[in-house]
Amino acid sequence: MPYITNFEQMLINQGIQQERQRGLLSAIELGLELKFGNEGLRLLPEISQIKDVEVLEAIKAGLRTVDNLNELRSIYQPHDTQN
Repeated sequence: MPYITNFEQMLINQGIQQERQRGLLSAIELGLELKFGNEGLRLLPEISQIKDVEVLEAIKAGLRTVDNLNELRSIYQPHDTQN
């Protein structure tokens, strides 16, 4: 069994993370297009900036239940809790 260094394992993990992000972004793009058409696709540039896979998963799941783009944005944009 070949030995994998910590550095090599880190590179492998980064590659897996990037592939997950790409897959989620593809799914989100399709969901945006099917549910909201071109208007939904306009969100893609800002969603593409998100690197947190958990947030991307939440967006993907949210596409099933949200009724409008503002509801979708509320999933990934921070809320101001101070008045």
